[in-house]
Amino acid sequence: MKVNPYIFFNGNCQEAFAFYAKVTGGKIEAMMPYAGTPAEAHVPAEWKDKIMHANMTIGDTLLMASDAMPGHYSKPQGFSVSLQVEDAAEGERIFNALADGGKINKPYQKTFWADGFGMLVDRFDIPWMINCQH
Repeated sequence: MKVNPYIFFNGNCQEAFAFYAKVTGGKIEAMMPYAGTPAEAHVPAEWKDKIMHANMTIGDTLLMASDAMPGHYSKPQGFSVSLQVEDAAEGERIFNALADGGKINKPYQKTFWADGFGMLVDRFDIPWMINCQH
């Protein structure tokens, strides 16, 4: 059994996933637009190129997402995508890249449990925790 985050975006899933792949070294495995699927009939014409489903591998984990159908998007809250890294400097690099254009909730720094830890909400409104344990 595995648990994988599934993120809903407000029409910018493709842009967000391209950014996350670049920042994390992840690999986009699927990027399926609404066009050409049965869901196409349920979205406005200007939404057909938006993403119905995407997935990306980051390390040995899977991150999944889509653009929420019009009128069904809610700003994410009550969770964070937690990224565990092996190297504190790499964690700081990823943290800074994700924070660019977003909001830092807790600066990336050494803590009693980690060589580096920080919390942010990126420019796509996705909350993240970056952690490099001792």
